[in-house]
Amino acid sequence: QVQLVESGGGLVQAGDSLRLSCAASGRTFSSYDMGWFRQAPGKEREFVAAINWSGYMTKYAASVKGRFTISRDNAKSAVYLQMNSLEPEDTAVYYCAAGVGRFASGEFGSWGQGTQVTVSS
Repeated sequence: QVQLVESGGGLVQAGDSLRLSCAASGRTFSSYDMGWFRQAPGKEREFVAAINWSGYMTKYAASVKGRFTISRDNAKSAVYLQMNSLEPEDTAVYYCAAGVGRFASGEFGSWGQGTQVTVSS
């Protein structure tokens, strides 16, 4: 099973950019589809973006499409979420997730501890 550790969260102003990173342990990272989810206070966790094991396929939630970009570096066992034009509505705890063969379903089995992103207006 892969272990995930997120980093890169923080407090920014609306319109700013932020890049989240997720470091994965394990020798089979390149086999895993990866995703980013977020949970705002009082709301359920929601899908943000996903990337398949090879990096050739990506998908995004409508609310972030065109502003966020997911990418991965299999040599570094890492996945990233570049967030541009941040809005106060993007404020949430962001979670990295992993799963083999989970790109289509989005039902990832491994989760990180989360990193807080706060966007002030």
